[in-house]
Amino acid sequence: MRNFVLAAALAGVALAGCGGKEAPQTDPAAQARSVRVIRVGPQQIAGALGASGGLVPREEAAVTPEVTGYRVARVLVEEGAYVRAGQPLAELDGALIAAQLDQQRALAAQAQVQADQAEREAARVAGLDGQGVLSQEQIDQRRFQARAARATAEAQAAALRDIQTRARKLSVTAPVAGLVLERAVRPGDLAAGGATPWFRIARGGEIELLAELSEDDLARVRPGQRATVTLPSGTAVDGQVRLVSPQVDTQTRLGTVRVRLPVRSDIRAGGFARAVFDDAQAQALAVPETAIRYDADGASVMVVSQDNRVRRVAVTTGARGGGMVALVKGPPAGSLVVQNAAAFLLDGDLVRPVEAAAAAPAPKAAAAAEKGQAR
Repeated sequence: MRNFVLAAALAGVALAGCGGKEAPQTDPAAQARSVRVIRVGPQQIAGALGASGGLVPREEAAVTPEVTGYRVARVLVEEGAYVRAGQPLAELDGALIAAQLDQQRALAAQAQVQADQAEREAARVAGLDGQGVLSQEQIDQRRFQARAARATAEAQAAALRDIQTRARKLSVTAPVAGLVLERAVRPGDLAAGGATPWFRIARGGEIELLAELSEDDLARVRPGQRATVTLPSGTAVDGQVRLVSPQVDTQTRLGTVRVRLPVRSDIRAGGFARAVFDDAQAQALAVPETAIRYDADGASVMVVSQDNRVRRVAVTTGARGGGMVALVKGPPAGSLVVQNAAAFLLDGDLVRPVEAAAAAPAPKAAAAAEKGQAR
């Protein structure tokens, strides 16, 4: 019993001692979680830029007959044929023009004889002016008749050359070498003036991609740039930008880019293809891809304020490449953003920011910085 009382007294003393000691105070800043942050700044976004469009001939030649009123006798080529410059494509029936040609040859020969005769008559009165052998009126008349006969002979000769030219044009030939894309004529058709061409030829057989891009994306493409073009069959071919449109459509705000493609049988005009420009670049305010958080409210970043508390800021993203994402809309340049969006942080959380090494500045920005330091 005595031992029990002693043990109880000692326990009471111990409890009294514990109750009299105050709990240690904790520093909120010391308890803050360390997070890596990065500053929003201008970066060169290098990555894949895609565009799609139709396959069109680089240069198309339309072939129509140069003479009218004659029927087609033969069509010599089909669609898909490769032709050389000057090769006959179709022939017109020359029966009518053959008769005209014979008649005009006879008229031209007759006019030449009459001109020769008149010139000889005029030559006989040379030097007889004022001698009284013939009147001056008769002498002048012979000379005028000679000139008129020569003019008539030249007119008939010109008419003969015209008919000969039209006779040669009865053979409709290719103006350029290339691939026949379309044939719209049949034997028996009448050659008549119209806007519909008989043949359409892709010069050199070259087909290229006519892609449409936005005004901003046009600035990221340049002539000579390489591109990978995917054909309708799924085959990928190497292309090269040949031409970037110098203007943008005022309604659609789109411009065009022409991509040169190799000459292949599986690249057909009228098809649809897609190009990817691997080294397209653009300068913009950007953050690492890891800094973007996606949830039901859309894309956002966690910005660290001056009091080291985080707040969610909604962003609109743009081009991507090299692990960076352009911010079309978001925090201003110089803002501190949490580098890892997967970190579990809520609005108002207190953090201890540790600034990560900044990404390499864009070439233009680096040049400007060096220039400022030189000053």
